[in-house]
Amino acid sequence: SLSRMLSGRGFAFRRKQKIERQYRRLLKKRRQVHSQQDNQFTDTYPEHLKHLYLAEEEKLKKRRRTPNDSVPSEEKLNTAADVSRTCTFSSRPVVTQEKFKNKTSNQKAKEEYEKIKAERARKKEEAEKRKQQREEAQRLYKKKKMEAYKILSKKTKKGQPNLNLQVEFLLQKIQQNT
Repeated sequence: SLSRMLSGRGFAFRRKQKIERQYRRLLKKRRQVHSQQDNQFTDTYPEHLKHLYLAEEEKLKKRRRTPNDSVPSEEKLNTAADVSRTCTFSSRPVVTQEKFKNKTSNQKAKEEYEKIKAERARKKEEAEKRKQQREEAQRLYKKKKMEAYKILSKKTKKGQPNLNLQVEFLLQKIQQNT
């Protein structure tokens, strides 16, 4: 058992390896499930029904143009492309207009990321300000201490503490406080 401990391959190490293997298997399974789901929705239109889907897409484009004075923006063009991609054989109707008003998950993620980035920058700036203030306060404190030490540690010619300077220092301190 001593050699086992020395090599760092005890029960905890084996348990860790087992957990890592299980985790890798789980990730692999998830990837397979996702790829199957993706395939389910990326089916292309059958050739004999393609004209119906394209006609539906044109109707949606026209419907979208009429309320907005026929100004096709990039966003509308992108949504039309999304419609053509999402059409499947299911009985569900083609994606409605309300769905396009909602932001895509990518846009939401970008906005969330920008918010977090701004918050971090603000916190970093505040921390930097606090650090500078603290350093400044410490510098002033040390300077005052040094001056007080110089005054209080002065000696007379005989090597005795200079009580006159000490009393003057205390007087100044009292006058500053009042």
